Formats: sequence, C-alpha cells, structure tokens
Amino acid sequence: MKKLCMVSAVFSALLALGACQSGSKPSSSNAGSGKSASLKSMEQVAIAAHRCWFASKDPAFKSYRMANELNAFGGTPRFLLVPAKNYGGLPLLVVQARGNSSRIEHFGPLTTEPLGARINADLARWATGNSDCGSAA
Repeated sequence: MKKLCMVSAVFSALLALGACQSGSKPSSSNAGSGKSASLKSMEQVAIAAHRCWFASKDPAFKSYRMANELNAFGGTPRFLLVPAKNYGGLPLLVVQARGNSSRIEHFGPLTTEPLGARINADLARWATGNSDCGSAA
C-alpha cells in the first residue's frame, strides 16, 4: 500500500506541475509559456513513462520505482528509476534534459541490462511526442 501511495504521489506531482501553466490557448512555440524546452520534453516523457511502465503494472518494471525531479532548479529536469525496496537508493536509470534543449539524455546501469533496449526504444518514441506504450519486452 505504501508503494502505491508513493507512485500515486509522483503521478499527482506530474499532473500538478502540468496544471501550473497559464490558462491561455496552447501555442506551438515556447514563447510565453514560462517553461523551458527541456521541461516540456521531460514532462511529456515522464508522464508516458509513468503511464506505460508503472500505472499499467508492467511486470518488467515491478522491481523499480520512479522518482520525479522535474522541478530541478538547476535547469536539468529529470526522473530516476530506483530500486522498489530502496527508494532512497542509487538510481538505476536517469532520464534528463538540460537547459533549453528538448534533447532527452539517459544513462545508468539499466541501459546495459536486457531491459535497456526497451527503455531506449520507449524513450526515443516518447521524446518525439508519440506517447504510445509500445510493446512489452
């Protein structure tokens, strides 16, 4: 139950962060939105990752939890995958974007595991704006 609460809290934080934008009409440009390109990209990728890997109860990600750090003040919004039984443990995957770049970077031990190919494919797809979950590994 505690794990479900943590995942729900992460997802709620993502939704709350998205709700902070102004009520004006959506624009295809970054001008006036108050969000950097990196934050916009990371929000889109983080929401897809949460939905496809965790909310769907994908068994491939059962051993991990998502730690959201999209509100990083250093200009590097990111999220981490950490061991499910050690939420404060070392990250096994870091997904981030820097400054005003919409380019997503990822690294960590999970990228060299069998699940790495799927992670690479999912992140590449989500970074282009396609939020489909794809197929399970």
